[in-house]
Amino acid sequence: MPDHSNAESPDLSLTPFAPTDTLLLPERLSESIPGASFEARVPGYQQRVEVALDYWLPEEEVEPQDLHKAMRYSVLGAGKRMRPLLIYAAGEVLGVAPRFLDSPAAAIELVHAFSLVHDDLPAMDDDELRRGKPTTHRAFGEATAILAGDALQVLAFHILANDPNLAKRASVQVALMNILAHAGGSRGMTGGQAIDLESEGKRLTVSQLEQMFNYKTGYLIRASVLMASACHPGLEAAAVHNLDRFGSSIGLAFQIRDDILDVEGKTEVIGKTQGADAAKGKATYPGLFGLEAAKARADELYADAMESLGGLGRDAEPLRWLSDYIVRRDY
Repeated sequence: MPDHSNAESPDLSLTPFAPTDTLLLPERLSESIPGASFEARVPGYQQRVEVALDYWLPEEEVEPQDLHKAMRYSVLGAGKRMRPLLIYAAGEVLGVAPRFLDSPAAAIELVHAFSLVHDDLPAMDDDELRRGKPTTHRAFGEATAILAGDALQVLAFHILANDPNLAKRASVQVALMNILAHAGGSRGMTGGQAIDLESEGKRLTVSQLEQMFNYKTGYLIRASVLMASACHPGLEAAAVHNLDRFGSSIGLAFQIRDDILDVEGKTEVIGKTQGADAAKGKATYPGLFGLEAAKARADELYADAMESLGGLGRDAEPLRWLSDYIVRRDY
């Protein structure tokens, strides 16, 4: 890894896409993301986080090679990058330049990838297909997959601690790490997976199911928005509250849409085995309350997310577009 310990402290209050000479990768990343709409800018942001991930992940030739190959296999070249896109979208809304969002975007994607690697293991969900290719443990063996997931999670926090664009802004770095740790821990994503395993074959109430969904999926989605907020020191409490409400509603809607796709989606489109959750007796919204109830609840959450953005006017277009995508997507 390069030594970033002497990087200059940035001013995080800059407007979006301002010129800079302190980019993470000045020869490969442009500060400007062209496009009249956020939809048009999505490919540029996806490329941006891909470059950042490639930069921070150890090369395959570095020992231990099998571990590093498994890490890169689990992360690069696939996935919607939904959590990074939420960070960049919220950053646009708040006027935070993309270079300050690259490390949070990469870090949250690594934690997400770590969760997928471990969730797919035989001791967990025992899945064989992820993002249209064999799961990491199928490609590299269970032991290497476990270690790859461990290493991806640790690397996420290394990035937040060592990104030159965040150097000497300890309060921002601590806030980012705290948000990510909470979202991924026992009262977040990891706890949600534990509840999910314990709930197989059981009849849950709506409240119990949505608590599990919030832990398992929602909190990491919410963290994406909150991490962008943390990169804007001094943001008014009301704005943070509204963005938090947005993240909570759209995060829960995201998991419900996943449940719907397990019923209606096609394996070749969703990139994982269709019907796998139902076959394992997983607690899902359609399975417990019916497909129409699941769709109605997703629509209700979408409406709440839109209401939370009401005070931002047209400036919130990036988050509105992503919200619509989340509840309408087919993979």
